[in-house]
This record gives sequence, C-alpha cells and structure tokens, in this order.
Amino acid sequence: MQFTIHQRFFFDAAHTLDRAIETESSRRIHGHTYHAEVSITGPRHEGSGMVSDLGYLRQRLDQLREQLDHRFLDEVEGLGKPTLENLSLFIATALADLQPAPSRVRVWREGIGDGCVLDLTP
Repeated sequence: MQFTIHQRFFFDAAHTLDRAIETESSRRIHGHTYHAEVSITGPRHEGSGMVSDLGYLRQRLDQLREQLDHRFLDEVEGLGKPTLENLSLFIATALADLQPAPSRVRVWREGIGDGCVLDLTP
C-alpha cells in the first residue's frame, strides 16, 4: 500500500524572462507570489505509522523558502532561468536526499492562474 503526503509553502519573489510573447512586461523586473507543494509517496512505516515525518519536511521547506522568498530569482544560484519548470526542478533537486525522495513538485502562481507539475515517479 502506497500513501502520498503533501506539504505546501509560499514565497514572494521578483524575476525577469526573455520571451517571444508579452516581451516588454516580461523583460522588466516584476514579481509574483509563488505557491509550492511537495509530495512524498511511499509505504506507511509500521513503527511511526507515517510515510515521512511532515515536521522534518517542513524544516527543509523553510530552508528552501529562505533561499527564494523576497529574492530576485534571476540571481538564485542553481536555478537557471526563473521559469515555473526550473523552480519545480530546483525544489526537487534540493530535496532529492529525503527518504523517500519527493514524488511530485507543484509550483503555481494563483494570482494569474498558471502552474507547473513535475512528476518524479518512475
């Protein structure tokens, strides 16, 4: 039996993008409130009754939030171009050492209705 647990966090950040559409507004520094959800899938451990301790996951997400919150994403080391796809991958990579590792990372900007899901299941 497999269970999937989730934890969410949010951060406010600015960025620029070089795009073929909406070019002028995208190239200017602008900001968003980003939401992220990390999912972990695995069996329930007999001793704890949990897939993973969500308290530990919250600690790790707090560390990630510090790297991203109120930052200029163009300058975050290891992120690359500040796209939703790269943010999803950045979060997954930062948490890859968790046991079990994340099975899914979702990043979205609720204010404008867009988002990205990175499915990490084999």
